[in-house]
Order: sequence, then C-alpha cells, then structure tokens
Amino acid sequence: MKKKWIMMLAACQLFIEAAVAQEHRFDPPWNTPPPSGVMFTVPGVDNVPDLFGDIHDPQLVVFFAGNQFMCIDELIAAFKKAYPRYTRVFAETLPPGILAKQIETGSLTMGNLRITLKPDVYTAGKSRIDIMTPLFSDTAAYAYNKLAIMVQKGNPKNIKGLKDLGRKDVQVVMPNPEFEGIGKRIEAAYVKAGGEALKQVIMENKVKDGSTWLTQIHHRQTPMQILYQKSDAGPVWYSEAYYQTLLQHPVELIPIPDEENIQATYMAGRLKTAPHPQAAKDFMQFLQSAAAKRIYKKYGFTTP
Repeated sequence: MKKKWIMMLAACQLFIEAAVAQEHRFDPPWNTPPPSGVMFTVPGVDNVPDLFGDIHDPQLVVFFAGNQFMCIDELIAAFKKAYPRYTRVFAETLPPGILAKQIETGSLTMGNLRITLKPDVYTAGKSRIDIMTPLFSDTAAYAYNKLAIMVQKGNPKNIKGLKDLGRKDVQVVMPNPEFEGIGKRIEAAYVKAGGEALKQVIMENKVKDGSTWLTQIHHRQTPMQILYQKSDAGPVWYSEAYYQTLLQHPVELIPIPDEENIQATYMAGRLKTAPHPQAAKDFMQFLQSAAAKRIYKKYGFTTP
C-alpha cells in the first residue's frame, strides 16, 4: 500500500512539473494578430510575435527598434487609413542591433523562416541612427522614452530604485549590452545612481553568480522572466512596463528619478536603397503626424 502511495505521489509530481513546464499564459504575442483564413498561433511552439503583417509582396517594409512593438498594430492601421493605397505592410520589431546586421547582411533567419526583404524605413535610437547616417536619404525624430523598473506584482523584494538591483537577494533580468542598445543606456543609469561600483556589482559580480540574467531580446524576455517569477526586477523602457500594466499583467512599474534616468530619442531613417521609395516618404511623414503621436503617447512615450 505504501509503495502504491509513493507511486501516486510521484505521478502527481510529474504531472505538476509538466503543467509548469507547459505554462504559457503570459506568452506573447500580447497584441491582437492580424486576421487570416487560418489562425494558428501555438504558444511556446509556433509563435512569432516580432514579425507583423504581410511578408508576401509588401508595399512597405519597416524595421522598428523592438521596444515599440506595442504601437505597431494601431500604427499600421492608422497609416493604412491615412494612405489607403497601401494595403500590404510588413514590419519587424527586433533589437535594433539585430536589424542593423540584417540590413548589412541582407537576410535574417528565425526558426526555419529566412527573410530577405529590404527595409524602406529603419527606426532606432539616435546614437545608432547617427552611426548609420550614410545609409539614409533623410532622418527624423518622432518619439522619446525614459527608463523604469519592472517588478513582480506587490513588489515582494521592496525595490525602490536602481541601487536595490545590486542587492544579493534580488534576481535581476538585464538587457545584454552586446545585443541591445538599451543595455548601455541602463549601465549609464547605474553609474548615475551608484557610480561604477554599482554597475560592476550588477553587470559583473551578479552575472558571474547567476543573480543577473542577460537577455537577447529584452522587450519579450524581461516581462516573461518577471511574469513567471524567475526574476524579481528588470530595468526597461518606461513604455514597456507601462504596457504590461495596461494588459493588467501581474507586474508593477517603479519610476526612476530624472537625476538617475536617461532619455532616448527615437529616430527614423529612410533608406537610400528603399524598394518602395514613395511609401518610405509617406511613412516618414506619417510618423510625425498627430495620429502617430497619439498612438505613441497612449503607450507611455512622449513626442516632439
């Protein structure tokens, strides 16, 4: 009888572990996917949240710095309304460094999908746009952002600011500066808040001991680490934490004071090699319109 109970308990444990392993209730996409004849998104298996719209014969291709993903549905819909002749638009919302490499090399493979589309418009932070200036016919600033800290609902570790991320008992999820420009901006904020010592603790000591976990695509991985309670806190763009609260996900936004914060300027560049030059001009103009500004403001950005 005792052996039977042990076997039953073991089976229950396996069932619980399997259920936890298959939990996808907070997985992206967090937006409403475009309608299609067949809707086949399988969380954790076939799920491509950072590719949007029509990949076949698009009339406009835009590569967006990934942390704008929450705006894309409404942004593309509003663009199509303002310019009805464009019915097929394709957009990517990957880290700007990855998108820059995609432009440089001419292709990107995600899973088994290889994409060779050339962008008409590329958006990123001002510093990256400045580096890539020779590639663009013109550029324009259209939105601003700042940093915040995303924590679990109820803030169980009582995180009050960036200095708390250096505590040994706090599991931090942090963008990897090698892959994502925001990583370097957060490092600059660490120095403002606690000097080089704080930066070293979080980005070296805690990385080595595993209490800082580095992402490759922070706008997806940081929220998921916190939503699934694998990390306690993560510095993100304000709009990203704000968006998760709009979704009523179990997270909270901890503001960072201006004296420790940094501002990001989002810029768009119209590529000289744009396959659809008129569409690129129209979209650049649209990004600076009142309609586009309303969408960005809705999700926590500020605008010129």
